[in-house]
Amino acid sequence: MLSKYRWWRDAVIYQVYVRSFLDSTGDGVGDLAGVRAGLPYLKKLGVDGIWLSPFYPSPQHDHGYDVADYCDVDPLFGDLAEFDLLMAAARRLGVKVLLDIVPNHCSSEHPWFQEALAAEPGSPARARFHFADGRGPAGCEPPNNWHSMFGGPAWTRVGDGQWYLHMFAPEQPDWNWRNPEVGAEFDRVLRFWLDRGIDGFRIDVAAGLYKHPDLPDSDDPEADARTRDSVNPLAWNQPEVHDVWRRWRAMCEEYTARDGRERLLVGEVSVPTAREHARYVRPDELHQAFFFDLLSAPWNADAFRKVISEAMQDIAGTGSTVTWVLNNHDQVRTVTRYGEPATEGSGLGAARARAAALLMLALPGAAYIYQGEELGLPEVVDLPDDVLTDPIFRRTGSRARIRDGCRVPLPWSGQASPFGFTSGAEGARPWLPQPEYFAEYATDRALADTRSFWHLYRDGLQLRAALPQLGEGTLRWLDTPPGVLGFVRGESLVCAVNFGTAPTPSPVSGTPLLSSGPCPAGVLPGSTAAWWLADL
Repeated sequence: MLSKYRWWRDAVIYQVYVRSFLDSTGDGVGDLAGVRAGLPYLKKLGVDGIWLSPFYPSPQHDHGYDVADYCDVDPLFGDLAEFDLLMAAARRLGVKVLLDIVPNHCSSEHPWFQEALAAEPGSPARARFHFADGRGPAGCEPPNNWHSMFGGPAWTRVGDGQWYLHMFAPEQPDWNWRNPEVGAEFDRVLRFWLDRGIDGFRIDVAAGLYKHPDLPDSDDPEADARTRDSVNPLAWNQPEVHDVWRRWRAMCEEYTARDGRERLLVGEVSVPTAREHARYVRPDELHQAFFFDLLSAPWNADAFRKVISEAMQDIAGTGSTVTWVLNNHDQVRTVTRYGEPATEGSGLGAARARAAALLMLALPGAAYIYQGEELGLPEVVDLPDDVLTDPIFRRTGSRARIRDGCRVPLPWSGQASPFGFTSGAEGARPWLPQPEYFAEYATDRALADTRSFWHLYRDGLQLRAALPQLGEGTLRWLDTPPGVLGFVRGESLVCAVNFGTAPTPSPVSGTPLLSSGPCPAGVLPGSTAAWWLADL
């Protein structure tokens, strides 16, 4: 029987990329006080909780995903006292708070890694990481042929000739989870934050903690590093990782037993199939894991139906609920991904992004919204090379997979940068430049325009909270014309999306409850989604 405390099963969580949300100090970088100031805005939008990107002490080689101290706040973002104020404010508003935990790797400035560099080969300090002798003459070649997810080899040589493993940037050495000291340290870290009242963790690289014990060569190392959908099976999805999630789940259950507040573990699980994904959300492991297949699906009714059906069969079949996502801090924003030129404020990409939002909010399970998604922000594709900060760009010299374009600071108000993002003196510059056209997407303008993305999201979230047909549960597919996807929630709520550009007859009669664009009675226009209450 499901506990009444399982708020997470159909929660809508807003991802706050802290350095780009709101700057309270005038240094051009968002911070925890800025998040606290923005909480009423998020409460008004109607989300159930927030997920905070890493704010721990870090040299910021990968914007906080290179952690030097897991139990403190980087001065760039505030301090522990400010974090406690944020938690208190969120609690007063009824907003859950999730922290981003990074257990696969740390910063090269983490004290344990610095200790390892100073220690001898074979020492206990080096055993916490993956140090190995090289191959070839004098060990001058890496220990194996693995490639980094950020480009180049996954190994870096140190002064005494050994190499260390980093599946991302060289400044992010991978932990050796086969060493029990590592697991014990993360148990301590989780308890530190749970004791401060948080509601759970988003787990970075949740499938990648364990590596094959022999560190053998990969059959296709370049393919392994191309995307997270083709990750190296020798460094990803090893069976021992499930023991970690069982231990962390038991820890969360321990805290829930004390006060009845269920803590959530949601994993960034990048595996090839929904069936493998489902193994991570078994009843004694992670509560949920992001289902990225919807995000990566092409704009096509058949493709969307296929990934939704697989998720409902394999993931929901475990007793968990699917965790849907269309955007995040690593992906091109939907408005651009679905075909929107980055410098225009309306068009096909925006219409499709609005339709996809209504589709996601109607699906059974939980949903995550990335900051700016509710404003309809496009990807900023014309950032000059000299402002790019993504380590992928530094490692490869290519702009093909860089992530800066979806991380540009939010526009809050006004007609010119910094658009209310920073409270600094006139001329203060955000850490990434905001384009002039961001004025069209500023929050104050979005709130004033009932046709905006913001109102679509707000109205969708209000209906989702009010209608018992929505939230967790099941769906039933409707017979629809080619290019149209339709399903029923409960007995009478219908969601339909026209993936084509030409209008088609509505799948049900009546006036829509909510639509992503103008929707005359009896018609579902192209690139439009709508919800109806119908007699079926």
